[in-house]
Amino acid sequence: MLRIFGLIGYPLSHSFSKKYFDQKFASEQITDANFFLYPIQKIEEVIDLYHTVPNLQGLAITIPYKKKIIPFLHELSPAVKKMNACNCIRIQNGQFIGYNTDVVGFKNSFLQKKSNHHKKALILGTGGAAAAVAYVLEELNIAYLYVSRNPSNALPSIYYDAITEQLMQEYTIIINTTPLGTFPNIQAYPPIPYHYLSKEHYLFDLIYNPLETIFLQKGREFGCITQNGYDMLVIQAEENWKIWNA
Repeated sequence: MLRIFGLIGYPLSHSFSKKYFDQKFASEQITDANFFLYPIQKIEEVIDLYHTVPNLQGLAITIPYKKKIIPFLHELSPAVKKMNACNCIRIQNGQFIGYNTDVVGFKNSFLQKKSNHHKKALILGTGGAAAAVAYVLEELNIAYLYVSRNPSNALPSIYYDAITEQLMQEYTIIINTTPLGTFPNIQAYPPIPYHYLSKEHYLFDLIYNPLETIFLQKGREFGCITQNGYDMLVIQAEENWKIWNA
C-alpha cells in the first residue's frame, strides 16, 4: 500500500509543497509514497482526514494551524512544547507526534547572510512561524520584538505604528512571518516605515511565492540584505521527510 503524506492549511493555492515532493519522489525513484494537499477550513477536520485517508503517515502543517494543531497531538517534541507551534506530524499507531522543522529551516537559511552587526530583530507577526523564529533567535542570543496589529501582553510586542526611526536603526534584522504578500495577494506588504531602511538592514521573508515580495523589493531598493523563504522551505521539507521515515 502506498504511504500517504500531505500538507494541511487554508488556503493552499500558494503552496509549492506538492510540486516539491512530486519532483523529489520522481528524481529519487521513491515509488511507495505520495503527497497531497489537504485544504481544510477548520482544524477539527484533521481527525476526519486521518480516518478517511488510508495509510496516512505524516502531515506538514502551515498557516493558520501551526498553533491550533497542538491540542490534537499525542506527543510533543521539546521544541514544540517550548514554542507551542508545530509544523510536522508523524503518525504512528494512531498517535500524532508533533515536531517543528521550521526551526532548522529558518536557522540554516537565516545564518547564510547574517553579519556580526545584526544583533536585534523585529519579528512581524505572532503566529506559529513567528514562534519558531523567536526560538531560533533566542538560541543565537539575538534580542527581538514582535510587531503586530494586535500586540499581546504575553509577548514582547508593539504595534506597527510604534516603529520609530530610532527603533529601525537599533533593530537591523526584520523578519516577515505574516502572509502579507503571498500569492495571489502579491500587492500586500507589512506596514513598516521602509524609508528608514539602510544597507545595515537584513530583511528575511518566510514567503517563497512570489520569490521576491514587495517587502523584499523595498528592502533591496534601500540596499538591504534580503532573503526569501525558499531555502527554508526546502530545508524543512527535507527535515519532515527524515522524521516521517525515521
